[in-house]
Amino acid sequence: MNMTSPNKEKVVSLSLAHLLNDWYMNYIQTLLPFLVTAGLGVSKGAFLISAFTITSSLLQPVFGYLVDQKNQRWMVYVGTIWMAVLISLVGLLKNYPLLVIVAALSGVGTAAFHPQASAMVTAVSGNRKGFFQACFTAAGNVGWALTPLVVVPFVQAYGLDMTPLFILQGVLVAILLWFSAPRISSEVKVAPPSLIPILRSNWVELTKLVLVVAFRSLAYFGLIAFLPLYLQTTNISLLAGSRLLFVMLFSGAMGGIVGGYLSDRIGRKAVIVGSLVISSPMFYFFLNTNGFLSYVLLALAGAALLASFSVTVVVAQETISKNAAMASGLMLGFGIGIGGLGVGLVGMIAEHQGIVFAINLLIWLPLLAGLFGLGMNVKKHTI
Repeated sequence: MNMTSPNKEKVVSLSLAHLLNDWYMNYIQTLLPFLVTAGLGVSKGAFLISAFTITSSLLQPVFGYLVDQKNQRWMVYVGTIWMAVLISLVGLLKNYPLLVIVAALSGVGTAAFHPQASAMVTAVSGNRKGFFQACFTAAGNVGWALTPLVVVPFVQAYGLDMTPLFILQGVLVAILLWFSAPRISSEVKVAPPSLIPILRSNWVELTKLVLVVAFRSLAYFGLIAFLPLYLQTTNISLLAGSRLLFVMLFSGAMGGIVGGYLSDRIGRKAVIVGSLVISSPMFYFFLNTNGFLSYVLLALAGAALLASFSVTVVVAQETISKNAAMASGLMLGFGIGIGGLGVGLVGMIAEHQGIVFAINLLIWLPLLAGLFGLGMNVKKHTI
């Protein structure tokens, strides 16, 4: 597989679908200030994010295991439309327990999409797995970045009652995937070995990777959820804050592409550790500057934070190479899910200690993730 040429058309198609799919993954976080204004407490809103994260992330290894046993092409389009329909109802619901249930059920859709789609990208990427997995991941991060730019002005203009209109792009993505998702042939898709011995023999390295991803994702999800609230305390409007959030997330997407490119050349570990270690100081300087320089620092911080996003997926796939979808599920799901669950706890901290304390806690988590990364033993790779 390492010597084959990549199918760039399939990578582009899957990446576009990933962009639109992940647009929904930042939906509840973007709605949080509006939900708080409507009477939902900060901690309740944060745990709503955690409910979505439990299913959207922690179930991904389960779906990844199913994909490794047999190609499950239907997961990419059924999962997308399932999430789109349910999550678009969040703005309408007033009953909190029902809101939590709908958020949790909507996460099942993206849990089905990601392992299969990521495994498809790996299968059609030939000898450029690091770079094209980075492009796929970056497209998803662009989707995250676009959510506040679309949702914030829309909800300000039309209110939460009109949010079901956001179902439409999910339908379009499902149609795209129905026609364009690659069919992995039996020559490429072979039956994987028994999973338990694979995990038993690699659990130490996988645990290190999960810890790196968990602390990185807690910083990521936490900043997305609480940075707009923090900026409001500094007299920056919600709309202006959404633009700053776009700068961070879009720069993160570009950083992910650069990180994937560099990982094929200077090594996976160097990219993971180096980018995370420099991310925290950049966030610190952003919080303590103003004007154009603050935008530059936030862009650099976002790029550094997400430079290792796809690299950790590739490392997991190279660690358990016969279970690529399961590896994707562990990194995109289980690792991210652990971090995402912590957002609810950060919300409690914000309510009791203040949003400023919570933000200053979050920005140093990438440094901690980088220190965990120092202990990884990453396998050699070739291009």
